[in-house]
Amino acid sequence: MSRPELTGHASLFYNAKEARKYDSSSRMVGIQREITERAIELLKLPSDRPSFILDVGCGSGLSGQVLEEHGHVWVGCDVSRDMLNMANERIERKREEAMGDDVDSDDDSDNDMNDNDDNDNNNNITQNNRTEEPSPGDLLHHDMGTGLPFRPASFDACISISALQWLCYSNTKEQIPKKRLTRFFSSLYQVLRRGARAVLQFYPESSEHAILISECAAKVGFAGGIVVDYPNSTKAKKHYLVLSFERSYKAPQGLTGVEGALLNDSSSSRSGGVRVADKDPRKAAAGKKGRGPPRKKKGGGKTKEWILHKKETQRKKGKDTRKDTKYTGRKRPMRF
Repeated sequence: MSRPELTGHASLFYNAKEARKYDSSSRMVGIQREITERAIELLKLPSDRPSFILDVGCGSGLSGQVLEEHGHVWVGCDVSRDMLNMANERIERKREEAMGDDVDSDDDSDNDMNDNDDNDNNNNITQNNRTEEPSPGDLLHHDMGTGLPFRPASFDACISISALQWLCYSNTKEQIPKKRLTRFFSSLYQVLRRGARAVLQFYPESSEHAILISECAAKVGFAGGIVVDYPNSTKAKKHYLVLSFERSYKAPQGLTGVEGALLNDSSSSRSGGVRVADKDPRKAAAGKKGRGPPRKKKGGGKTKEWILHKKETQRKKGKDTRKDTKYTGRKRPMRF
């Protein structure tokens, strides 16, 4: 299965059908919950008070629901309107349930206090002073690659689940991954309060993407690193970019065991830790063929590997490129 980032813009991929499928999948709900729980753990938020958290790429609000369960207030932004519609349905449904509980409790209290005039008066005063409960989460339709449109020092923390890797791809000539990443991290640095942390979980396609992301974050002033959980597992492996304002901050060790992990398999019991990313599997498979992109032949001819690499580079730049077929790089017969 190809990566969704290669199919086009995120707002086109996560349409109404895909958004509902995503939100109704019990497997996806479980994965999102586990990743969000891990992100909250890495944030190390104070336990004596709620925090105001920014959720970048909030999607259908699955991660925001976990934040609510931990007692935090959140604001989510996403580029897909259909995903935000799903999140808004969840918020409205929870608000209606809370208002229904208030009405039931008011009816019970009125029936119990009908015989006491003083209590009736106090109850009326309480009802007049009662204000509507705040929404458990707010939503914003926004592309994080254009920067975050919030006031400086607004948030106590930031999380992002499975969204950051989208900035490593370009769908038009104007979308340059390095510029979009720098713009995002620069705005994130501004909207976070000093002493805050950010935990951004993402799926890098290669080590180059992980390096690009970490370099752009460090360029704007962040400290930290990439935490890799279950580095030797195919299914359970997760990358978390943990950022802090403290220059001496060091990202914690990644998880290595298999206990209590929903996404684990039997191969994830080896050691792991903080690193930028694993080696690119395509380079590892190349072995002794050398590092870097494939080279042309000595006689000026183009090898199949060189052609495939060139076409892949053009695609990432957003240029129209023909699909790869069995004839790509095929040697033509000699002319008579």
